[in-house]
Amino acid sequence: MARHLMLAMCMLLGSIYVKAQKTDRMAEVVVLTRFEVKKDQVEALRTLLGKYVKQAVGNENNIMAEAYYEDESPSVMWLIERWASKQVLEKIRGSAIFKQVNTLSEKELVQPVKTIYVKDLEPLSKEEWRREPTKEDTPITIMLFVDSKAGTGSLFKDLYHTAMPQFRGEPGVINYQLSQLEEDSTQFVTYEKFRNEDAFRYHLNFPPIQPVIDYLNSSIKQQPFQAGLHRLIRFAPSGDGTYL
Repeated sequence: MARHLMLAMCMLLGSIYVKAQKTDRMAEVVVLTRFEVKKDQVEALRTLLGKYVKQAVGNENNIMAEAYYEDESPSVMWLIERWASKQVLEKIRGSAIFKQVNTLSEKELVQPVKTIYVKDLEPLSKEEWRREPTKEDTPITIMLFVDSKAGTGSLFKDLYHTAMPQFRGEPGVINYQLSQLEEDSTQFVTYEKFRNEDAFRYHLNFPPIQPVIDYLNSSIKQQPFQAGLHRLIRFAPSGDGTYL
């Protein structure tokens, strides 16, 4: 009797733990912020974003924080963040350093700051998000925005769910994620970090990606799908783990 009671207690505690884990993961907030400033203010904004990222990753409630510029448009920058909760994000964005970022970007903007909240569909742990390239790597990050045709979003998610373990198992992949925009369930964004250009080229020819390519060529609102692709170069933190 006592043994059955103990077993029931263990199962109850286990279910509570799993439920708490799911609740914690659901509370996570993911935000992409796009900045575009005048060319003579690029270095100033990069420096401030670098300081902000350094502060962010040192916070115990931060899952990941990285800053990038676009390969073909260096004055366009992206801040990518994952936090334990929106309350924590709001607090860190009230810090002195982020206020400096806002002040600079508001005064020197080419286009208004764009903030995009998303939900990760294939969750990774904090340890997986913090995985770094080696010193021998020359990493690139690909971000692809996808605007699916009505009624096809579930197919897109299913294709990625099936292929994701294989994508993440590629030797040249550091991180790979699919997220859905909170404001519009028909829109998605992929985050793909590769060790080098060869790894990216390998991925484009990797057989499991073909169903995804077929979808992108037939089931999104605007063609070609490459128009939604952004090649990003990370500047904070840098590839060797240091900061600007």
